[in-house]
Amino acid sequence: MPDLRVAVIGSGPAGVYAAAALSDREGVAVDVLDRLPAPYGLVRYGVAPDHVKMKSVDVALRRILEHPAVRFLGNVEVGTDVDLAELHEHYDALVLAHGAAVDRRLGIPGEDLPGSFSATDFVAWYSGHPDAAIDRFTLEARSVAVIGVGNVAVDVARVMAKAADDMAPTDVPDHVLDVLRASRVTDISMIGRRGPAQAKFTTKELRELGEIAGADVLVDPADLALDEAAEAAVQADAVLRRNLDVLRDWADREPAGRDRRLHLRFLLRPVAVLGGTAVTGLRLERSTVDATGAAVGTGETVDLDAQMVLRSVGYRGLPLSGLPFDERSGVVPNAAGRVLRDGAPVPGEYVAGWIKRGPTGIIGTNKHDARETVTALLADADAGVLPRAPVRDAGALPALLDDRGVQVVTWQGWLAIDASEVDLGTTRGCARVKIAEREALLKAAREAG
Repeated sequence: MPDLRVAVIGSGPAGVYAAAALSDREGVAVDVLDRLPAPYGLVRYGVAPDHVKMKSVDVALRRILEHPAVRFLGNVEVGTDVDLAELHEHYDALVLAHGAAVDRRLGIPGEDLPGSFSATDFVAWYSGHPDAAIDRFTLEARSVAVIGVGNVAVDVARVMAKAADDMAPTDVPDHVLDVLRASRVTDISMIGRRGPAQAKFTTKELRELGEIAGADVLVDPADLALDEAAEAAVQADAVLRRNLDVLRDWADREPAGRDRRLHLRFLLRPVAVLGGTAVTGLRLERSTVDATGAAVGTGETVDLDAQMVLRSVGYRGLPLSGLPFDERSGVVPNAAGRVLRDGAPVPGEYVAGWIKRGPTGIIGTNKHDARETVTALLADADAGVLPRAPVRDAGALPALLDDRGVQVVTWQGWLAIDASEVDLGTTRGCARVKIAEREALLKAAREAG
């Protein structure tokens, strides 16, 4: 019987890297729980389907989840199927790594009009997330406004700008490909509230916009004029310099008359989504950047024609019943991963990933983050301060969930889903096609026995 039983909640990079660090210690048994039937979190449901190299990190995550000391329990929603208090009955420690699942809102009039969405919703839809309705998007709009100039905004703009045939070799579900084929989108505007020196995209992702065969990238040279502070920031940052070089190159080009146009616009602050029964436009206020780096409105407004608006202004975590939560920052209060209640650490409760630090960093950032958390957990174990779970039978929690009618997806169940998706891919001539509907995922897992 293992000396230490740990549950990791969430099978994205942060959770899986935590499982890896824990499994390095002899005598530790790790169960990785996820509310979805499939593992890998945002690697599967957040990385754009045409970023094949970035998605290949799932090979490394798979090796970790196949470690003899690690067990995957999918389709288990903590807080619904089982609560934290019950998990404490079965595990000596919990590592919460359930991410930052919702988008931040703009807080402007018209934001909830039909045709106004979060980029989070759009990414979930084209990624085949089980929570995303198949008919969520139609792409009947001619003009789309994407509010934000980070990598997620770049992703959604690129997916809309590409020809459907360019997306067919990826793992997008068939219903997504059908909508992309029927798309009426001709103009996509990416809108930054601040200037190009404050944009958050990385150069590689930015350059990819200029590699889309069927789309012209349009930049107004006036938007690239820098004040003294912005010029100093650019000179001090190699990424910003490269980004400005790319933007200036596009600003100097003549449009080639392609079917679609990608407009990159800066120093425009959304103040209202326009329309009556549906989105018809976006009202923007010209802005400047103050000494603190914030966008400040000038009072001058301009209306942009748009039938669809996607906001891409960040993510935030959600509270989990029984766990402290900071509403302002959208994270669980913690010290180096130790959960804090009333400022004091709670032995046996830990966090990793975005719910620990907020939505920052890249996939690899989670490895160091998770190791810091696990170091704290193992130090508490060595100090003898962890509570010992009274139920130590590994089969007890699955049995409890089975009694409640929860179909737990084991690793073998996931392998069956994986094989089904690979089989679907052969019908389209690609490596895999994602299964999007939850019941279809569960049906594939059940067939594994």
